[in-house]
Amino acid sequence: QVQLVESGGGLAQPGGSLRLSCSASGIDFSRYDMGWFRQAPGKEREVVATITRRLSTDYVDSVKARFIISRDNAKNTVYLQMNSLKSEDTAVYYCNAKNPFVAVVNYWGQGTQVTVSS
Repeated sequence: QVQLVESGGGLAQPGGSLRLSCSASGIDFSRYDMGWFRQAPGKEREVVATITRRLSTDYVDSVKARFIISRDNAKNTVYLQMNSLKSEDTAVYYCNAKNPFVAVVNYWGQGTQVTVSS
């Protein structure tokens, strides 16, 4: 059974910080590329940040220099450190695991709400 479980969401003030965690089970974690996606009310889901099994990272322009994605293979966990939060960051954040060798193998977490408001 494959499970991706996000945690760390909640309420933060503008300019504040939050760290999201995604714990994976049921997969060989070190062989998967990982990513964080988000979906705001009335908007389409968008990729926020990705980190490959080789530790290459990518970020959507709107979060560059503010967010950092990292992974700890020993803990089967991927993180998203979010700094200098803005109200525009408010969304449900989803963890994604993708097998880089088998395109159809793609797993999602249940999502965690992030709300940025004063």
